[in-house]
Amino acid sequence: MVSSKHRYSGSIIKPLSKLMLGILLLSPLISNAVDVPLEQPEDLPPKPSYIDFKRDYLSDKFADFASGIDSFFGTDRNFQETNKSVLQIDATQVTQEGNTPTIGLSFKAKFHLPNAQKRLHLLLESNPDQNLPGQTLGQQLQQQQTSLFREVSTPDSYGAALRFGNSEEDPLQLNVDGGLKADNGKEFYTYSIHPFARSSASYIYPMNVVQLKATESAFWFNSTGLGETTLLEIDHKITDKVLFRATSGITFLVNNEADTYHQDFAIFDTIDKEKSLLYQITANGVSRPASEFNEYVALVLYRRRVHQDWVFLEINPQLHYPKINNFQLNSELILRLEFMFSK
Repeated sequence: MVSSKHRYSGSIIKPLSKLMLGILLLSPLISNAVDVPLEQPEDLPPKPSYIDFKRDYLSDKFADFASGIDSFFGTDRNFQETNKSVLQIDATQVTQEGNTPTIGLSFKAKFHLPNAQKRLHLLLESNPDQNLPGQTLGQQLQQQQTSLFREVSTPDSYGAALRFGNSEEDPLQLNVDGGLKADNGKEFYTYSIHPFARSSASYIYPMNVVQLKATESAFWFNSTGLGETTLLEIDHKITDKVLFRATSGITFLVNNEADTYHQDFAIFDTIDKEKSLLYQITANGVSRPASEFNEYVALVLYRRRVHQDWVFLEINPQLHYPKINNFQLNSELILRLEFMFSK
């Protein structure tokens, strides 16, 4: 006869043995479950801080502000960088003290070709060897007083070229031109044809109310030979209507022993949507026979939109102090009527 003690102990041992057996059977699954790593969520990019967002917003606003000024003044910087089709026709009168006023005509056009995503353009221009990459507004204005410009009333040459460039939204701008230039001959309506090439690379770095732009360009014309230009521009937004720009540039020509350089300080004052003012002082220099500044220039440019969005009038008095005249004052007045179409 089995005692009640043995029956009680047996009733406990059987459930315990079943529990132990279950643990042993489940232990491999538990161990495998421990070995399997949990799936980690993908790394998400950090959310931009309010400061970063505001910095980018101000940088974009400043870039638009500077581009708007270049567009209004019809600068070469606007012509070179925009992917739009642009046509500019200028009638310019130059009056120098003691000289008879002269009128000159010039034009330049850029048309984006279809099915090319605005990266391939056709260029048509007068005097293409004077439209060098990276040219500043001050250089454009000072070119009007050269002897070559005063002696002629029509362009000395005409150029046609194809340009390949990347999108204007890219901070790194690349342009490559290849074309033909027709030079006026000695006889009426005779021309000589010469190839030419230009290229430029520029990088824009905006920093809140300051924007830096560096431009490196190379070119070859039969009239100038092989050359290279380096340009650094610093824009500073003073107010919502005033922009300060400092420009440093140097040009090297293989066929010319002396390098030429210039330093410009300009203030663009946007009076309203119809008119603006430019104040600028410039120092022009050469590297040989001795590195020196050989001319100082001070100018004021008043530009006004006189008809819709495509007709502009400019009044531009300039004061020149060239070394060749012992830095004596040489004053002049430039009047310009410009037709500018952009689409």
